[in-house]
Amino acid sequence: MSLAIVNTRAGVGIDALAVTVEVHLSNGLPALNIVGLPETAVRESKDRVRSAILNAHLEFPPRRITINLAPADLPKEGSRFDLPIALGILAASGQLPPSTLMDYEFIGELALTGELRSVTGVLPTALACGRAGRKLILPANNGPEAGLAKKTETYRGCHLLAVCAHLRGVDSLPRQQPVAAGQPATVADLSDIIGQMQARRALEIAAAGRHNLLFTGPPGTGKTMLASRLPGILPPLRESDAIEVATLYSVSGLDPRPDFYHPPFRSPHHTASAAALVGGGSSPKPGDISLAHRGVLFLDELPEFPRRVLEVLREPLESGEIHLSRVQRRITYPARFQLVAAMNPCPCGYLGSERCRCTPDRVRQYRERISGPLLDRIDLQMWINPIPREQLLREQPPGETSAAIRQRVLAACKIQLDRQGKANGDLQGEKLKRLCKLGDGERQILETAMTRLNLSARGYHRVLRVARTIADLAGCERITSNHLTEALGYRFTVQR
Repeated sequence: MSLAIVNTRAGVGIDALAVTVEVHLSNGLPALNIVGLPETAVRESKDRVRSAILNAHLEFPPRRITINLAPADLPKEGSRFDLPIALGILAASGQLPPSTLMDYEFIGELALTGELRSVTGVLPTALACGRAGRKLILPANNGPEAGLAKKTETYRGCHLLAVCAHLRGVDSLPRQQPVAAGQPATVADLSDIIGQMQARRALEIAAAGRHNLLFTGPPGTGKTMLASRLPGILPPLRESDAIEVATLYSVSGLDPRPDFYHPPFRSPHHTASAAALVGGGSSPKPGDISLAHRGVLFLDELPEFPRRVLEVLREPLESGEIHLSRVQRRITYPARFQLVAAMNPCPCGYLGSERCRCTPDRVRQYRERISGPLLDRIDLQMWINPIPREQLLREQPPGETSAAIRQRVLAACKIQLDRQGKANGDLQGEKLKRLCKLGDGERQILETAMTRLNLSARGYHRVLRVARTIADLAGCERITSNHLTEALGYRFTVQR
């Protein structure tokens, strides 16, 4: 038979779209042509495939070979098509039974010796393959990542000859067993923090309701220490969310996170470009906001980030996704992250003290690096005061541990999931109105606060969400004036 069909997949964003490799042998001068929008790495595969087949002591047919990667209008990139192309040539030339290929999907790069090398984006391919009801054969080094797709029957191959032997029924490839989640990474404990009870309370509320948080204060007050301890009190990810996060790391070419069920924590440096933060490139990859999906994006020294970089955060903070448009494609990556940031009140950091030498113009320019619309999207805005000197010098008993705080956070999160299926920070529309009903007294407090604080409609809704979380932490069904007053106390602005 001079025609063979092999199933594989192309990576597009976090999706793995089905691709059919059609190989046809015809009479004519020996040649190999690949059609179907292949990019450079795919076009170069013909040389890798030829050498791999010959060095594996198999026959490379001296005929005219046409390879079609269908659908023809889908751009194909990367070296993942080497293995399916090689198997298609072998099946079309009668060296493999074509009927055995239909139950499998194949991905993998070929070395010139015929060995299989790992590729990126394996997890979404394994998940899609399982949904299609097929088995997957891939390089051995990609096995652990594919093992996260527990419902997919996956086989690991080290060499082209081993894959051929498996398809002929001569020998079997080792099957990849499902991979269990690793142990959570060790995170610094909140008991290390001296004092700062109000800031610890703000962290607890932010963790319980998935609220955005901004710490402002002089250097050395513990802003970064507090933020770095947030992961220790966050609830674990659900299975579907953990798979989604692992998929983003897979398509980025990063190793799967060992703490599979723990929310990710990303902390880019303030010199990061907009593309590094939101993703992009000629071949778009996820940025830090997508790698922080279902977790925390921590921006230390917030005003030091270029303003145009910060402004790209506004849309994903509302929609939970980022759209990257290129000439040939438009890719959407999920980016439902929790923003935690820290900043100084002025360039030198010591505003209001004798050490500060910043002029009013410098302070104003420094603060204007953060736009009002971005600040409006931050639920909790907290001023951090320096720890009194006598408190530092006096021996202090250890504070409440992260484990104890985490228990309260988990209880509040369970209330939210049982009630509305999502965190309070994601409440919108009718659900927000229904779950955040206020009495006459509470409504009067909020109306007065809106006038004095000049709250926007977005700020009004964010105050309600925070108040709902405070009520859940207290185990109350309705929002009281105490909950609302505390929530309003966190609507601090940097114009202090």
